[in-house]
Amino acid sequence: MQHALITGASMGIGAAFAREYARQGHNLVLVARSHALLQTLAEELRRESGVAVTVCVEDLSDAESPARIYACCRRQHIGVDLLVNCAGLSYAGDFQEIPFGKLEEMMMVNMMAMARLTRLFLPDMVTKRVGSIINVASLGALQGVPGLGLYSATKAFVLTLSEALHGELKGTGVKVVAVCPGFINTDFFEHAGHNRANLRLPVYGTGVVVKAAIKGLKKNRVRVFPTLIDTVLVFSQRAVSRKIVIRIAGFIAAVKDC
Repeated sequence: MQHALITGASMGIGAAFAREYARQGHNLVLVARSHALLQTLAEELRRESGVAVTVCVEDLSDAESPARIYACCRRQHIGVDLLVNCAGLSYAGDFQEIPFGKLEEMMMVNMMAMARLTRLFLPDMVTKRVGSIINVASLGALQGVPGLGLYSATKAFVLTLSEALHGELKGTGVKVVAVCPGFINTDFFEHAGHNRANLRLPVYGTGVVVKAAIKGLKKNRVRVFPTLIDTVLVFSQRAVSRKIVIRIAGFIAAVKDC
């Protein structure tokens, strides 16, 4: 049986992906570091959708966690034909203020875990000539965002790697798409210390992101922007200097209290 493996599945966009793919009849492998939240979600999906759900409790800031996840799937003869790299961390504040532990944790979760999981599961997909990878990037990936500098840099990594893989995998039967959402209605802001009351863009639901990502994957797109506002913001960058783009990004994110 083939499965969808979703990281960051205990809440937010990851949980929304899990619910949608369960609704479509996919068996699932759910990855996050919260055992209680994963078990609650797994029981809900088994009960409501009748799919098989494997829970894999791992902290992706641990460099060895991707290898353990892959080994777990191999031991249970789980073939992963869809990988959703959704786990991510942020920190709101000037780069010079980021604690070193948080800096390394963000880089491990946002970049290294995504890259290692992709590297581990991708060869099996290529061998079978079928598979899909959805990488959750951000509108912040398109430019540096003052106050979210490291976060935007890690998401730029996600976006550019996804674009390269999209080109490398042409003709293999494996698709890769990067979805670049704006501000999403989750607990992400609170965990990052980002005051959502200051935001200067609408905050939309997780379902919008999931729907856009799945549609973009079916159409084999490279980048997916979930809303019209996202698309307009990206297109408008062509009309102004890079310095202005960065200034506008900082204004919109409004990390610091006004």
